[in-house]
Amino acid sequence: MEAQELHRGRLIDHIQLVVRDLSASRRFYEAVLQALGLPLGGAAEDYFWCDELFVSSADSEAAQGKLTGRHHLAFQARDRAMVEAFYRAGLANGGQDNGAPGERPYHPGYYAAFVLDPDGNNIEAVYHGPSDRSAASVRVTF
Repeated sequence: MEAQELHRGRLIDHIQLVVRDLSASRRFYEAVLQALGLPLGGAAEDYFWCDELFVSSADSEAAQGKLTGRHHLAFQARDRAMVEAFYRAGLANGGQDNGAPGERPYHPGYYAAFVLDPDGNNIEAVYHGPSDRSAASVRVTF
């Protein structure tokens, strides 16, 4: 694996997903990451990675034979068009709809789309931009 630049001060250093079908996951992630302007950083027979996301098969040394549980990962997008490209790429490459592109009530300008990857992980692309609605009309509930 190639050396990467160290980024101090991040909350998350890296994450690993262990998947059932590495080739299906690679097809999905390569497509959605490409839509977000991010190339794969590297790959081997039992894993691939991009930035600080590592995806491996259960038989990889790092996985120790166990699949990871369901996760929600949110990738930042530069604009709404990138969110929409992410969504289309995910659906065209083995993902399932989990929320079409649109503004969400989390805060004004939160524009996102959600796609389930081949293992059921909730993968999101989000753009934090100007709102279509006034701040007074947005109510956040948890």
